[in-house]
Amino acid sequence: QNARAICGFDPAAAQSVRELKRRGFGVALATNPIFPSVATESRIRWAGLAPETFAWYTTYENIGYCKPNPDYYREILRYLGCRAEDCLMVGNDVEEDMMAAQAAGLSVFLLTDCLLNRKEKDISSYPQGDFDALLAFVEEWGGEASL
Repeated sequence: QNARAICGFDPAAAQSVRELKRRGFGVALATNPIFPSVATESRIRWAGLAPETFAWYTTYENIGYCKPNPDYYREILRYLGCRAEDCLMVGNDVEEDMMAAQAAGLSVFLLTDCLLNRKEKDISSYPQGDFDALLAFVEEWGGEASL
């Protein structure tokens, strides 16, 4: 719990999740499963949400793949019973979120707040922006589920 003090917090993240759910989207938390469920649940609460907000969230107990393996996303889709073409992966990491999710067939949106682009890849082809831009993008996107 002491790690909370050094973790970033953006209230817009929780607001966006709540708004997506209000609009009828299913929401899963596709966080790299390097923690057990007890730690992931704490991180969810630190972000101002409850674990039950999500249809599923990944932990090292419930999934056998990690990012950037596209099979990580395929396993989430299998668990949720979703088709890749109906899902949107929202993330801030170019390689682990955008490239891997696209390789698994998902649509993507790159959050530019806290952008991670370690290999300085060209990001111009990705729909992108802040949380407000995400909500505007979702209005036009029209998929059925959200990761």
